[in-house]
Amino acid sequence: MALLVGLAGAVLVAAVSYVWTSLGQLELEPAPPTAGCVAQTPRGSVELDVEQAANAATVGGVAFEHDLPREAVVIAYATVWQESTFYNIEFGDRDSLGLFQQRPSMDWGEPEDLVDPVYASDAFYTELAEVEDYLDLPVYEAAQEVQRSADGFAYDQHEDRSAVMAEAFTGAEGPAVSCWFDRDSEPVGQAEVVPGPEAAAAELERVFGVAPDAVPEIRADADEPQTGDLGWAMALWAVSHAQVYELERVSYGEMRWRADDAHAGWTEREDPLPEGELLLD
Repeated sequence: MALLVGLAGAVLVAAVSYVWTSLGQLELEPAPPTAGCVAQTPRGSVELDVEQAANAATVGGVAFEHDLPREAVVIAYATVWQESTFYNIEFGDRDSLGLFQQRPSMDWGEPEDLVDPVYASDAFYTELAEVEDYLDLPVYEAAQEVQRSADGFAYDQHEDRSAVMAEAFTGAEGPAVSCWFDRDSEPVGQAEVVPGPEAAAAELERVFGVAPDAVPEIRADADEPQTGDLGWAMALWAVSHAQVYELERVSYGEMRWRADDAHAGWTEREDPLPEGELLLD
């Protein structure tokens, strides 16, 4: 009996081993995540969740209103990676709040203001612009001049991916950011808003300091901000906020992003839009 049991066990182990080995040889592709975003440029790619991408688009967008160079966005991104990893948190060290972990007690603003990504970004860029020759400083030193944190060198570790993201979200590489999500699920970590293209357009104006319908005239005058390509930056902001504003499509120029085919990324339109026109629906 013991011999029979032993043989049966050996056969079972061999069978399991065969199945495991056979399955291991199958190069199964993992199922794609139900929600996420990717920023991809010739420098590389950075994967983000939808909340992170939405906040990154806003931080980058506010730089356009200040007409700051893309390097300023790199500094801001490196700061936010270290302080909050692009989550708009309502807690932190002592009274620190928001993306940049700014403190009301240090005169950054009222608590309700500091958890507004537009206000927080504006406050950061205002201080950064006051730093003498900040573009000549290493990224971590420029960030530390604004933040005055306990360990300013910590910002250095985020420079490379921040450079990729800045290149993408400022529109320098066109359709370099795409997002996908389950349209039946609730947005995570984003403030409740009135959905729809009109509300999204109003928020775009608050972020960028200019209405989307003014982009064609700005492009025609060749007076684009030095931050990047304004039209593409707005289009990418819209895609990263498509879930919260319930946008079905975002179109810019010859390209279109669709919520019902978001895994395809940006695809060419059969009927290109006029120069500089951004269409949200």
